[in-house]
Amino acid sequence: MIAQAQLNNRIDTTNDMPVIQLSHVYKSFGSNRVLQDFTFDLKKGENVVVLGKSGSGKSVLIKCIIGLIKPDSGTINVLGQNIPDLNHSQLDKIRAKVGFLFQSNALYDSMTVRENLEFPLRRHRANMTTNQIDELVREALNSVGLEHTVDMTPSELSGGMKKRIALARTLILKPEIILYDEPTTGLDPITGKEISNLMCELAKKYNTSSIVISHDLNCVKIVADKIVMLIDGKCYAQGSYEDLQTSDDEKIKLFFK
Repeated sequence: MIAQAQLNNRIDTTNDMPVIQLSHVYKSFGSNRVLQDFTFDLKKGENVVVLGKSGSGKSVLIKCIIGLIKPDSGTINVLGQNIPDLNHSQLDKIRAKVGFLFQSNALYDSMTVRENLEFPLRRHRANMTTNQIDELVREALNSVGLEHTVDMTPSELSGGMKKRIALARTLILKPEIILYDEPTTGLDPITGKEISNLMCELAKKYNTSSIVISHDLNCVKIVADKIVMLIDGKCYAQGSYEDLQTSDDEKIKLFFK
């Protein structure tokens, strides 16, 4: 395992170019104003945690970033392209560079671990040989310490193992950006800490940038290079865990009680 001191200081500060830039993003559903002038940047190699109450718009934010929901106004620049301006073909190309770890893991129960990992490769890397696919499957499973599960089915795996396999599937296309939706929900504290540390190790190994949605303060403390507070539809505040934990702002203090 990488030492915690290393994990907390892994950002390459020589590269400050944002891989995601949201500028003045608005999104409403009828009279429900979900995002209001939301603005923030994700830099290369950075892990940003988005904190907000249930129903505050965190999932809408993620869906806007990957083009599943179109904002009412504002720009969402991902890897140099404004997402709302892209057609379906262009979006697919961008999405191949953006991994997504679902809260539910979204593994196919009828498939083995190998088949689950092969699925994105067969969709996005149709020209790869069987040997090339096998090598990527082995590499991804080795990265999460579960190479021995290759021929098992999801029903044979524990909750923590399923999360690791889902993470391996996310990594197999070698994305530049990973979006995590509540990565430790439903896991016991020890397993949750293991997954959080693994996220940091893999970010360092693959030099990925990440946005993490989480209510688990133990996870937040481990993975966050920066925390963004989504309050009243806005980027209400941002800073390190320590900065926000000691804030005198009553709206921020509610999250750290």
